[in-house]
Amino acid sequence: MEKKISWIDSLRVYKDIRMVRILLLGAISGFPWVLIASSLSLWLKEEGLSRSTIGWAGLIFGVYAFNYLWAPIIDRIQIPFLTKKLGHRRGWIVLMQIAILFSLLVWSFINPTQNLALLITVGLIIAIASATQDITVDALRIEQIDANEGKSMAAGAAMAVVGWWTGYKLGGVIALFTAEYFQNMGIADYWQATFLVLGVVIILMNVGLMFVHEPIETNRQAKQIETDEMIKGKLGSNNIITNFIAYITGTIGGPIISFFRKNGFAIAAGILGFVFLFKIGEAFLGRMSIVFYKEIGFSKGQIAIYSKGLGWITTVVFTLLGGVMAMRAGTIKTMFFAGGLMALTNLLFAVLAWTGKSELLFAIAVIADDITAAFATVAFVAFISLLVDRTYTATQYALLASIGTAGRTTLASSSGALVDWLNGDWGTFFVLTTIMVIPSLICLWLIRHKVKIGAS
Repeated sequence: MEKKISWIDSLRVYKDIRMVRILLLGAISGFPWVLIASSLSLWLKEEGLSRSTIGWAGLIFGVYAFNYLWAPIIDRIQIPFLTKKLGHRRGWIVLMQIAILFSLLVWSFINPTQNLALLITVGLIIAIASATQDITVDALRIEQIDANEGKSMAAGAAMAVVGWWTGYKLGGVIALFTAEYFQNMGIADYWQATFLVLGVVIILMNVGLMFVHEPIETNRQAKQIETDEMIKGKLGSNNIITNFIAYITGTIGGPIISFFRKNGFAIAAGILGFVFLFKIGEAFLGRMSIVFYKEIGFSKGQIAIYSKGLGWITTVVFTLLGGVMAMRAGTIKTMFFAGGLMALTNLLFAVLAWTGKSELLFAIAVIADDITAAFATVAFVAFISLLVDRTYTATQYALLASIGTAGRTTLASSSGALVDWLNGDWGTFFVLTTIMVIPSLICLWLIRHKVKIGAS
């Protein structure tokens, strides 16, 4: 059992220079969302395109849900010249940043009304590059910290979340103010000019990336080759065909074999069940929350102040505090705390539905929901970061994160249908979202003493 450290000592972990590097990695990951979310949508809107067209353009975000499919390539393939000069992870990040930068240059020459298909295609390239970059950014973040440094991993998870939101929010501020400035100057293609400025931000991020150290000593490749040899042995012969089969099987199957071998089938199944189920209740609530706010009678201004404005401050502060809690109490206990908090927060919305419109209760419920989301996110990121095998960091993290995303997106898509089935009984709906938290916590309870993670 580790000795408890004081709150001051816990906060001092954030002074570690590695946390600044992780903050930058988070910002690099969050910034591309500015390009294909708010900036692209507003650009198309101001060019006079329909809401349905703008909505369909959002389909490019679908690639983020499937980036685990090519994560094994990121773990295995080295980029000519860049890998040798920058390292395996940084080489991949820079390659993707170059792809995004080139895409912005292409956008700066496009007229949306005349070349909409080309514009969306370039947006898709940005999304693919960004989703690919996310795989290797997460891997490099995890590899900044030794596998047995549980407290630093929790702090790193918090900094990664804060960094992502910083890149997304500050990037959005730069994009909107720059576009408005160019528009006021009378520049006709002000969005095209704005994308050139955002390209400069990409270049500055790459300069910052050079200060993020990539661990030089790694036995990743040796262990991957060891897996290949084991597969060759199972195939029973050694020729060009079996070598190729072993390589492909090792690249795709190696991370999965490693995960089940490390944890055992029962524990691995419990982990996957927990990861899939953990945030479903939160997702059901999140998908329908703004509909509920409008139906109960809150204005767009009230929703903006409490749900959006205060949300940013709350997210940053409580993400950092969530990291401290994970350091002090351990990742597993923090997961239980976050799950319990999630259930209680959902009940607050049920009380609001039963009592009717109350601005005070609305503010309390929304802020409590933001606090819960911050704790749950940092605990979840820390948990799956500690689970991965360093031989297959990118693939295992991407796969676990995607399983969590799949649970939220596939099941929560029926949230509206559930409200309709309940004939608009919002109180019962929120009680059901509270109950949805329980199965994941049962999975976590069953594996709590057997799951093999760093320090928890």
